[in-house]
Amino acid sequence: MAVKTNGATVENNFIHKEELLQDALRSLFSSIIYPKASAPTPLLQRIKISVSENLPRLVEASRNTSRSVLQWTRSGSPLRALLVISVGTITFLTLAGLLLFTLFFLAATVNAIIISSLIALAAAGVFFAIFFACVTVIYIVALSVAAFVISTATISAMIAAVVVTGWIGFFWAVWLGTKKSMELAKHSFSMTGSALSAWEPNKVSD
Repeated sequence: MAVKTNGATVENNFIHKEELLQDALRSLFSSIIYPKASAPTPLLQRIKISVSENLPRLVEASRNTSRSVLQWTRSGSPLRALLVISVGTITFLTLAGLLLFTLFFLAATVNAIIISSLIALAAAGVFFAIFFACVTVIYIVALSVAAFVISTATISAMIAAVVVTGWIGFFWAVWLGTKKSMELAKHSFSMTGSALSAWEPNKVSD
C-alpha cells in the first residue's frame, strides 16, 4: 500500500522521494558539464544524450514541483498565494523575454550567415561586397536595438509586477490590521458591557 506524505511515497515501509524540478535540472546539466572520464564524448553528443535521457524526468519533475507548490500554497495564508503568484509572474516574464531574444538572435544569426555567404560569392564585385557589408551592419544594429528593447520591456514588466504585488500586499496587510483591530475593539466593548452588567446588580444589592 502506498501513502504520500510531504512529497514522498511510503510503500511497504520504504520511502520513495519524488524527484523535483531542481533535481532533474541538476542531473541534466551535470551529465553535460561533467562527462564520464572513462568514455569522453563530444559536447553535442553529450547534450543530445542528456536531453533524451532526462526529458521524461523533467516532465515528471515539473508535475511533482507544481503539485508541491500548490499544496504549499493551499496550506498557507492568502499572502503566501500572493507571493507565489508574484514570483510566478516575474519568472514567466523573464523566460518570455529570454525566449523572444533567443528567437530574434537565431534569426539574425541565420541571416548573417546567408549574407556572409553572398559576400563570399560576390567577392569579385566591389559594389555587391559593400552592399552586403552594409546590410550586415544593419542586422547587427537591429540585433542590438532588439536586445535593448526586449531587455528594457522585460525589466519594466518585472518592476511593474513587483510594484503591483507590493501595493496589493500593503493594502491586504492594512485590511487585515483593520479587521483585527475592529475585532479586538468589538471584543473589548463586549467585555466592558459584560463587566458593567455584572457590576450594576451588585451595586443595587449593596
